[in-house]
Amino acid sequence: MYAIVNIAGKQFKVTKDQFVFAPKLEGEAGASVEFDQVLLAEADGSVSVGAPLLEGAKVSGKILDHVKGDKVIVFKKKRRKGYKRKNGHRQDFTKVLIENIVL
Repeated sequence: MYAIVNIAGKQFKVTKDQFVFAPKLEGEAGASVEFDQVLLAEADGSVSVGAPLLEGAKVSGKILDHVKGDKVIVFKKKRRKGYKRKNGHRQDFTKVLIENIVL
């Protein structure tokens, strides 16, 4: 059983007992969250596709931690002009454990 769910504007294919690194969500570590924007669900070989969402389908999970992603280096240069800029960025993520998928 799996589902494709919209979490904070991004789509994830999730199964039960899976870890998902979603964009940063509100809530403390240990809090439970529910995602009701389920776009597609598969159970026992039958696929249900929403138009655009499935009615009554929910994915519940638990926030485990708030983490930062890998560092991304942004380097800009214009040749022969003496222009160089180096910048770094680390995106904030929330580690979510998917506990249950209800269709």
